[in-house]
Amino acid sequence: MKLTDFLPTTKKELELRGWEEVDIILFSADAYVDHPSFGAAVIGRTLEAAGYRVAIVPQPDWHGDFRDFRKLGRPRLFFGIAPGCMDSMVNKYTAARRLRSEDAYSPDGRHDLRPEYPTIVYSQILRQLYPDVPIVLGGIEASLRRLTHYDYWQDRLRPCILCDAPADLIIYGMGEKPIVELANRLADTLSTPGSVVSRSTATIPHDIPQTVYLTSDYTPSEGDIVLHSHEECLKNKRSQAENFRHIEEQSNMMHAQRLAQQVGPQTVIVNPPYPPMTTAELDASYDLPYTRVPHLKYKGKRIPAYEMIRHSVNIHRGCFGGCAFCTISAHQGKFITCRSKESILKEVRQVVQMDDFKGYLSDLGGPSANMYGMHGRNHKACEKCKRPSCINPQICPNLDTNHSKLLDIYRAVDALPEVKKSFIGSGVRYDLLLYRSKDEAANKAAMEYARELITRHVSGRLKVAPEHTSDHVLKLMRKPSFSQFYDFKRLFDRICREEGLRQQLIPYFISSHPGCTEADMAELAVLTKRLDFQLEQVQDFTPTPMTVSTETWYTGYDPYTLEPVQSAKTPQQKQAQRQYFFWYKPEERQHIEQSLRRIGRADLINELCPYHANHRTDPRTQEPQSEKRGRHRRHR
Repeated sequence: MKLTDFLPTTKKELELRGWEEVDIILFSADAYVDHPSFGAAVIGRTLEAAGYRVAIVPQPDWHGDFRDFRKLGRPRLFFGIAPGCMDSMVNKYTAARRLRSEDAYSPDGRHDLRPEYPTIVYSQILRQLYPDVPIVLGGIEASLRRLTHYDYWQDRLRPCILCDAPADLIIYGMGEKPIVELANRLADTLSTPGSVVSRSTATIPHDIPQTVYLTSDYTPSEGDIVLHSHEECLKNKRSQAENFRHIEEQSNMMHAQRLAQQVGPQTVIVNPPYPPMTTAELDASYDLPYTRVPHLKYKGKRIPAYEMIRHSVNIHRGCFGGCAFCTISAHQGKFITCRSKESILKEVRQVVQMDDFKGYLSDLGGPSANMYGMHGRNHKACEKCKRPSCINPQICPNLDTNHSKLLDIYRAVDALPEVKKSFIGSGVRYDLLLYRSKDEAANKAAMEYARELITRHVSGRLKVAPEHTSDHVLKLMRKPSFSQFYDFKRLFDRICREEGLRQQLIPYFISSHPGCTEADMAELAVLTKRLDFQLEQVQDFTPTPMTVSTETWYTGYDPYTLEPVQSAKTPQQKQAQRQYFFWYKPEERQHIEQSLRRIGRADLINELCPYHANHRTDPRTQEPQSEKRGRHRRHR
């Protein structure tokens, strides 16, 4: 591996390529890992394949004299800002607003290599240093802050991020198509060799799909959806909820409408997204010449996120689950684009050649493990559909749920002699497995897939995400009834029994989701205890920009029905719910008993806290009553 195998990151690396200037410089808040799972690498390699000279500056120092922002000089076309694979605040803080133990996208997990809101910080520095160079924002941080949004860490509504980050354009969602179109359009404006693009409005196009810009000269066009202004949303939470339904629907339509929102004297314009990529286009993105490893500057250092995916392969893009708390559909869209079998096998063959590969693929999946090859049977119906989920509140009868194509991928990969086993680490939608359609071939393939998954692709523990046990909470989450988890557990246990396997089902659950009460959590604790689970994979709901759950949590309204929804908001309320996950811990039992009495569910004390129910303290002496009785008996 040589330095020239990577996109250049320093002046020295430019010289090794014989470059005196570059067309585009990308500033990334993540470490530079040249891998198709890392956004900056994807955009850099995509632009390179289109004929542009691209450099990446990973995790620049934003203190002092800004030398990292100066070191490569001025690009010929524009600066791009890629703030990271995760939202910077989710990456940095827990739901309790505590600092996480490590930054998964930094060498050795260091916390001091990225600022909060790097999109804003980097933009402000670049605008100060290069006032006339176009700045383009991308990545999940800008994508999900493209309109008025609730910021949990500042506990307030914030306008489109362009109001705080002095940039010229946002590319939202998966950016391969719009970034190349933008580069081509800007390059076409250069008439003489050696000339550079400036920030004049004539050179920054505003008609590219999947882009966002600010204008002080907005004239409504036919078909535009004009949202409530930012100022109206500040005054009226119901207006913010009403806005969000339009935002989500248009994010997930094949033929969306343009959105417009006034912010002070300006208007934010969100151009409709590109249609979903084709298989050939997605293959082309994954077939770019990635080294699949971190840049050589990180030799000897551990990048936690890379360690998780180094031996994994992504097989599709998009997710039609529409879970209310998830940002995948807002960023990738609900329509599934699959890679071809040839492209997948090509990448697997690269993985098996890695020096540290021991025969085990850690994941052969995607945003959801088992949506590969699924689509609407009637494409014209999909073109008109506004539903944010194809499987909630029920599975769309137009959806082809056949797992046969996915089984073919699994078997083709497992047939490679270097692969001992391919695990499925992505989340499995068991509602798709249990669904019974009119297509008997699809039903047969679902059962065949379930058996193959459980017998050949589980490392002893299969993780699934029922998320809750209460049907009214699950409805708000856009997840299936917990009765389906019982059905899947019976299927899982039966197959394990028939195959002589000792494997576990590991469920994920969320507390403090909008609509969830302490009583709901008490029921969750009881039901999961009866199933003999001591829960490990749990989390407290974190409001993140541009999800239905966040808008419901902040506004107090369901954006689709505008009915009021109560949420746990204070740290005390959230902890009161979270404690029920840990009914089996002695230190939690007294608090849980007190909570059950307070909410009128003392009937559950004997089931959740049997030991504590028989060892309650005397309110006068604070001694355990059973111990007092024993001492008195001994005295007599």
